[in-house]
Amino acid sequence: MSARPRRRRDVAGKEHKESVFTRLYTGTGAFDIVGHRKRWFIAFGILMLVCIGSMGIKGFNLGIEFEGGTQIQLPAQGAQGPIDPDEAKQVFSSAIGENASEAQQVGVGEAATIQLRSSTLDTAQVDQVKQALFTELQPLDSSGQPSRAVISDSAVSASWGGEISQQALIALAVFIVLVTIFLILYFEKWMAVAALIALIHDIVVTAGVYSLVGFEVTPATVIGLLTILGFSLYDTVVVFDKVKENTRGLLNLTRRTYPEAANLALNQTLMRSINTSVIALLPVLGLLIVGYVLLGAGTLQDLALVQLTGMLAGVLSSVLLATPLLVFFKMRDPKYQQQAERVHARRANQARKATEREADEAFDPADDEALATELRREEAYAAAASVPARHPKAAEKRQQRGGRPTGKPTGKRRR
Repeated sequence: MSARPRRRRDVAGKEHKESVFTRLYTGTGAFDIVGHRKRWFIAFGILMLVCIGSMGIKGFNLGIEFEGGTQIQLPAQGAQGPIDPDEAKQVFSSAIGENASEAQQVGVGEAATIQLRSSTLDTAQVDQVKQALFTELQPLDSSGQPSRAVISDSAVSASWGGEISQQALIALAVFIVLVTIFLILYFEKWMAVAALIALIHDIVVTAGVYSLVGFEVTPATVIGLLTILGFSLYDTVVVFDKVKENTRGLLNLTRRTYPEAANLALNQTLMRSINTSVIALLPVLGLLIVGYVLLGAGTLQDLALVQLTGMLAGVLSSVLLATPLLVFFKMRDPKYQQQAERVHARRANQARKATEREADEAFDPADDEALATELRREEAYAAAASVPARHPKAAEKRQQRGGRPTGKPTGKRRR
């Protein structure tokens, strides 16, 4: 995008420089996003390759709902003070000789609890862990007394997470089919293709970020991934609607090419996209802060985290990927290529006429009179030089002086 200051003229004809923020607010087409589409394609292509490679090599940090296992939960307040999750994890390992896969605190204050997750344990192992936790940590009940009853356990089957994933994939497939039909009917084929590619980009990048960073994938993550699809598509549809408006009847016009009209539409909706994204991200960021700081790890945090990641990816794809892809597909059509050639030919003709007009306006009659006088003088010299000289040396001298006569020729012979 170009950030050079742009000049504009006011009513009095005085020039002023437009700042970047002014051009962003007015949407005058000052940011050449479509013109640099090759750069965006390379950047997004590298990002998707990195995400796909991470998912294939590193995989995901699946939660207990997908892998199955046992979860033990106890209050975070013990007889000797607050219980540290690492301390509870060490007691768990000492009890059965097996490490817990995860130990974390959920919630704050009196509602805070410690969650220990591990592979599936039998009844005897669960009883050993509970007894060890009660003996070493002395968790307190609501009355402030140590109690073994406050230590609970639950077994989670891996099939539950698999069923959620299967239903999510079915919902995703139905959503994509319905969206494709809508885009083809309301817009056109290439707009539908560009929007779907941007949508796939959002899903792949969000999942890739989870794989790269190692965020835990839970059922709330899958649900949150489905919610970001609508947001990403909404922003893309808004931009495409403006592109459709700007390019209506474009093939019969020679004012702008298709890339220029699409880039103008992108600039005209850019401020709206930014405002919409900021307004949408603020509550999600608030949910993430509340879910992490106040409530600890849990469903609310997982839901907000995937929404935040997906919305950021959706904003970038709707602005920098969807419309440039649309232009790339449309400019493969010979009709739009010929229209672009007519636009360029018209501009070249206008530039030539403007140059000629400037030359005519800069012409000085005094210069023309001086030129005419010089031409008349040169003609007189040439006429004089053409008169034959009586003496050969006189002709040579006249030739040396550039053909200028030594006197006024009379054509009479001297006696």
